[in-house]
Amino acid sequence: MRAKEAKARIKINELLKEAGWRFFDEDGKPANIQVEPNVKLSQKQVENMGENFDKVKNGFIDFLLLDENGHPFIVLEAKSEDKDPLVGKEQAREYAKSLYIKYVILSNGNQHYFWNIYKGNPQIITRFPSCESIKESKAFNAEPARLFREDVKDDYIAVIKNSKYAEAPEYINPETRLKFIKDSGLRFLRPYQINAIKALQKSVMSGNQRFLFEMATGTGKTLTSAAVIRLFLKSGNAHRVLFLVDRIELENQARKNFVNYLSPDYHTVIFKENTDDWRKAEVVVSTVQTLMFNNKYKKYFKPTDFSLLIVDESHRSINGNSRAVFEYFLGYKLGLTATPKDYIKNVNIEKLKSNDPRAWEKRQLLDSYKTFGCESGEPTYRYSLLDGVRDGYLVNPTVVDARTDITTQLLADEGYAVINQVDDNEDEEEIYYAKDFEKKFFSEETNRIFVKTFMENAKRDPLSGEIGKSIIFCVSRKHAAKITQILNEFADKLFPDKYYSDFAMQITSDVMNAQTYTTNFQNNNLSGTTKFLENYKSSKTRVCVTVGMMTTGYDCEDLLNIVLLRPIFSPTDFIQIKGRGTRKYEFTYKEKVVNEIREHKVDKDTFKLFDFFGNCEYFEEKFNYDEVIALPKPQSKGTDPTQPPPGGTWYENYDPDPLKFMEEKAVGLEGMKIDRMFFDKFESTVRQDRKAKEQYDQGNYVAVQHYIEKEILNKPSEYYTWEKLKRSIGVDRRVTVKEILDKVFGAIPAFKSKRELIEDEFESFVLTKPIPSDKYYEIRRFFETYIMDKDVRRIIEDQKYQLLGTEVSTYTMSDLKTLGVDNMTQIVDYINDNVNVSKFIA
Repeated sequence: MRAKEAKARIKINELLKEAGWRFFDEDGKPANIQVEPNVKLSQKQVENMGENFDKVKNGFIDFLLLDENGHPFIVLEAKSEDKDPLVGKEQAREYAKSLYIKYVILSNGNQHYFWNIYKGNPQIITRFPSCESIKESKAFNAEPARLFREDVKDDYIAVIKNSKYAEAPEYINPETRLKFIKDSGLRFLRPYQINAIKALQKSVMSGNQRFLFEMATGTGKTLTSAAVIRLFLKSGNAHRVLFLVDRIELENQARKNFVNYLSPDYHTVIFKENTDDWRKAEVVVSTVQTLMFNNKYKKYFKPTDFSLLIVDESHRSINGNSRAVFEYFLGYKLGLTATPKDYIKNVNIEKLKSNDPRAWEKRQLLDSYKTFGCESGEPTYRYSLLDGVRDGYLVNPTVVDARTDITTQLLADEGYAVINQVDDNEDEEEIYYAKDFEKKFFSEETNRIFVKTFMENAKRDPLSGEIGKSIIFCVSRKHAAKITQILNEFADKLFPDKYYSDFAMQITSDVMNAQTYTTNFQNNNLSGTTKFLENYKSSKTRVCVTVGMMTTGYDCEDLLNIVLLRPIFSPTDFIQIKGRGTRKYEFTYKEKVVNEIREHKVDKDTFKLFDFFGNCEYFEEKFNYDEVIALPKPQSKGTDPTQPPPGGTWYENYDPDPLKFMEEKAVGLEGMKIDRMFFDKFESTVRQDRKAKEQYDQGNYVAVQHYIEKEILNKPSEYYTWEKLKRSIGVDRRVTVKEILDKVFGAIPAFKSKRELIEDEFESFVLTKPIPSDKYYEIRRFFETYIMDKDVRRIIEDQKYQLLGTEVSTYTMSDLKTLGVDNMTQIVDYINDNVNVSKFIA
């Protein structure tokens, strides 16, 4: 015990010296460390403090650190190496209060915390701060009340560009407003982005300093981050912000976005391009790798240089050694991730194996939630893919499930058995796994089948008719090179004189300027622009073939095809790759006809997800989200070579490998299983509860609701709430608690969409009175519009018919005249008396 206590003191001494604290007068500066106040030690005693430890009163030494005026400034509570520093928390609090100071350091020599006892909780630190850095730090002297009181509206970012935009005639005029907004570069926050910021404000007022935003790919995490950055800087709770990413392309992309969003009020730089003058910027962007290389984060920065640290793709950016960078800096910390939490439940960390990517993935996710103060697995704010699709901001994929014999068999957990002929008299069995896919099985013929299937079924650009912009994910760089070559050969035959071996381009880390190519593809000028439609802004190169690049944080809104030519075992990778296509987009083209300019517009309503390895099926039906899954292991040497592996198959000839089947299926509003696991888990939990089932069977809905609220909702392990459950269901309307109970206990097979409910209501309306056949369409349309469109409903109720057909109404005065006043009155009276309109609200 004594040895551990002594070592702790020796380490603490060194940490204090490194931070500029002094036991003795040095270089004209007075000592600013007191050991056991009023106890004066000699230099020799300090140097041998570990050896003399047992001679100190009570067996421990407290340090009191003084400011430049010699006044008490920080209490340093020291513990032995075998004790958690936090055990001294209350002792240090009382000591600090007795001296009328607010700062405390808790340390055992190896682990350290810094704490403002009047604001928040102790924060992990990796080295001790200096007196100057603490006084400079906004994080240590924050005013959470100012941050909480800051009113964040949808124009919180827009006013930076133009504080008087609302007074501009072009904005006031509805006909010129959209063009004015676009030309002026104004960005407005969406309702869910405002809700994320409000959740953070609320969390700050609860004393939290770490936050996690779980937002689906394509929902604008960077714009939300810009609003958070302005919130902290404007409220005086930050003086400088560090934005961390894990890829170079994301670094450049983030800087560009922050310049667009936050200039001229705030200056943004990339650290590696401004190593000498980064202090002039309010926002510093860097990759984790840059700061880790040669410990740059220690050489260039003090722990207090940033009051706010935001980590993009946080489930991956700060794991392993990179965690040291994250924990080095003090202040508020916000993590951003698109990966749902449901893949981390019931995981036994002790049983994880480092060579199991699925188990490793779960550990990473679990660590991320703990890192950002969300141990229960519930983030500070969540906005899922289902939320985005329901609210009209994202699109779901159309899955094209196409497999050959071999790609189907390679998915088997038991492995893939092949009989090879060694000589004329002997056959030898070999078992192949994921690492063998490209090397052993992707023959020229198999690759051509993949490419042919894609070329014949790819979603086309709705305006030019050419194959839509696409990303193909391959097994290896060698495989990517093969696929690129075959794609260009096919394109040359299918589209003569349109391409010159530039229909497809390999985008992998070994290709020079690969990063520039991804940007050009995004900006629709990779290899120039399309030859299919004159003056149409779209990239000539239609397909980027990659392995690991372009999987995260890559924004290409007009992407129409994603192709999986490799198996995926990680839920995060699957979510991220799928997320490349979920962004909405409006395809536009201006055509000059004689003296008239005609503008064509088509909205992106879906994208195709080509899946040659059953990945979608795996995550829909086979992946166990609750338990650790062991990857298939090679069979032992003692395996009988005359028998196939259990459940496995022998293939004596695997070349060629014909397409086995292909089917196409659009993903509806209910989303994929990987997107809706939250409700499924709740449904299973409640269904197994006997008391809840008994109360439901008795028809006592109020009692069962109260019972569920008391016994099941808001528990740390899941943290269900009615609102979160409703959002996870994935329908386009408001779902009642009674409907949830009916679905859980089997009274209804599924939740009906708005359209299905309106069908039911309209059928009931028709039964009340026959309607004339010549007015059927008009009556049905108004019936639906009056229920669905709150603006039309308000106009009719207020009798302000002059507003029909304006910007606030999709229903026109001409439509109303065709319908007829009598029919309108009859429909309005029926709906008001018989239809609960609120259930149609999302």
